[in-house]
Amino acid sequence: MTSANLENLAKIGQLKPEPPAQAEVDGLLKSGRKRLKDAGNVSNEVESRFDLAYNAAHALALAALRWHGYRSESRYLVFQVLPHTLGMADAEWRVLALCHDRRNKAE
Repeated sequence: MTSANLENLAKIGQLKPEPPAQAEVDGLLKSGRKRLKDAGNVSNEVESRFDLAYNAAHALALAALRWHGYRSESRYLVFQVLPHTLGMADAEWRVLALCHDRRNKAE
């Protein structure tokens, strides 16, 4: 994980430095886990399951970013920095970016 990349994004105003708050991180993790569990409920409509899974992924990715001491106003950027917050491979976060695009088109 490269905090230099996160620092560079903060320098250009894409991320905002903010000390991590354990209660916020814990809340995001709890929310993400609950939504992910609900997304697995086959009695929910497919659209609802997608929405739950997408929002779970965002909450978990945001928890990682907040743990590193940054905040973003861009939902896409929260996914884009996953290689720097969680060491995620580019191919993996790009799947989440695709979900982000599909979510935006659906809304």
